[in-house]
Parts: sequence; structure tokens; C-alpha cells
Amino acid sequence: MAGKRTKYPRWYVLLRNARNWSIATLALGSIRLIKFLPADPAINSTARLARIFGMWHPRTGDARKNLRMAFPEKSEAQIEEILRGMWEHLGRTGAEYAFLDKIFDVDFDNPEKSRFEIAGIPNFEQLREHDGPAICFTAHTGNWEVLPIAAAAYGLNITALFRPPNNPFLARKLLKARKTAMGHLVPSRAGAAWALSGVMDEGGKIGLLADQYYRSGPMVTFFGQKAAANPLLAKLARNYDCPVYPARTIRLPGGRYRIELQDRLELPRDAAGKIDTDATTQLINTVMEGWIREYPEQWLWLHRRWRASKPRRRVLRNKPVSNTAKKQDRR
Repeated sequence: MAGKRTKYPRWYVLLRNARNWSIATLALGSIRLIKFLPADPAINSTARLARIFGMWHPRTGDARKNLRMAFPEKSEAQIEEILRGMWEHLGRTGAEYAFLDKIFDVDFDNPEKSRFEIAGIPNFEQLREHDGPAICFTAHTGNWEVLPIAAAAYGLNITALFRPPNNPFLARKLLKARKTAMGHLVPSRAGAAWALSGVMDEGGKIGLLADQYYRSGPMVTFFGQKAAANPLLAKLARNYDCPVYPARTIRLPGGRYRIELQDRLELPRDAAGKIDTDATTQLINTVMEGWIREYPEQWLWLHRRWRASKPRRRVLRNKPVSNTAKKQDRR
């Protein structure tokens, strides 16, 4: 029957839980161990190791296929260098997670001396003073984890949609840590859209990662290929007719970063004057494609982003069907 969940044998569930617990314990233990080291040496060492050993990961093959599809004009040597750079940046992101409370420093009087430089300060101020709901979106570029911290530094109270890891043990620990360091979070699961709507009903501001595949989403053009995209951002923008701002982080040489809050987007509208959700979803993906083309090694190429959308399967219920309904179905 459609919609019925597969029931796994008890031994399989126990084995899977033991595996997830072991992986979570190892990952969290590594983060705790790294915290005893100075930040920069720990981050740099992790990045170097990830650059080497990440290339052995099975998902590297998927990333390689994605890069060839997105950049058919690039040579194999260029593709391999982007892959190594991707793993290096992922290694940095993982290590930086242990030091988020230490590495974020902004000197507004002498920005060249601080680890972070901020671009789009007038946009931060405009968003902070905006009375009513608003949306910020980003992609898995640079270190996307620092954006909520930067928003808090400017007095912006943003509720971010957070996709927990598939590992439930790791998800619980990371969600607890993120709530401490990053303010309000909504886990990406059933009911998340309602939770975000509740925040916006109160005039709150939300943040979304917009570069993920969505199985029943509208098809957009992304790097010249068709891909199913998540329409949640566009639907919320339409429902609340609110401003939408692109935001990103860029890694700079010497362990520095640039945080950009770009200008408010002019969203496409339909004949009735309402925000066009499909066209807005395309616009958002076009913006993110521009970011990725600028710094391709700083994006997460591991996901199977280029897939067609799939219609949702309806759950069949064991209800009696009347003779009238049967006759209508035959027409």
C-alpha cells in the first residue's frame, strides 16, 4: 500500500543505531579534542587532511559528475582542483564549528585587522529597521554557519531553518549547540513551513538555505540543466509580500572571511501583482549560480542537485468506496 512505512527487523534497527552512535561519538569527540588546540593551527591542519583524504570518499564521484555537468568547458585538471578545494573548505567548516564563538571578530573601526569583513552594512541596517517579516537566503558556500552569528552582531533576530544530519544522535547534539551559538532554529522536517509562518505572522525575520533539491518542487534552470528546486522561500515571500535579501560568506586568504548582505531583490510578479513563485524560485537559483561560478571550490558539490521533480504519492486509506464514487471514477 502506498505510504506504508517499511518495518525493519529488530536486529537491523539495533545495528543501525549502534553504527549511528559510533559515528556521532567519533565526530563529537573530534570536535571536543580540536577545542584544546589553538584555532588557526587546528583549522589549517584539518583543512589539509580533508583536501587529501576527502578525494577518497565515495561521494567524490558524484561531485565530479556534477562539476562536469556544470562546467563542461573546464579541463579534468581544473575539475580535480575544484574537488580538492571543496574538500579543503569542508574540512575548514567542520573545524571552525568548534571555534565559532572564538573566531568571529569584527573591528568596525579597523576592518582590515579583523578576521571578518562586512559588506552591505546599509542593507543590515535597512533589514534591522524593517517593521514586519522578511527573508534572507544563502547557499552552502564559504562557511554558511557564521551568518546567524553575524546577524546577531547587528541586532538582527533571525530564525534559521536548519537541516539536521540524518544521524539522530549527531542531530540532537548539534541542534543543542546551534541553539546556544546561533539563536532561534527550526529543524527542517514536517511542519517546518508552519513554524516559519508562525514566526512571520509575528513580524519575525527568517533565514533559509535555498540550494537544495526538492523532490516535488518546480523545475528551474541551474547551470544550464534542469533541476527541481525548493519553492518554500518564494511561497512565503508571496504570502507575506515581504522583502527578500541574498546573503553569503566568502573565504578569503589568511583565514579571513567576507560576509555579504546583498541588496534587496526585486521579485517578479504576475498579472495580478502578486509575487510569481516559479519565477522567483528561478531568480533565487540564478543568484546562487552566480555565487558558485565566482568561487566554485567553496560550494558543496556532493548533493545530487540535478534531478527531476517527482509527484507526491497519495496515501491510500482503507475506506469503503460508494457505488456513486465508483461510477464517477469510471467516467
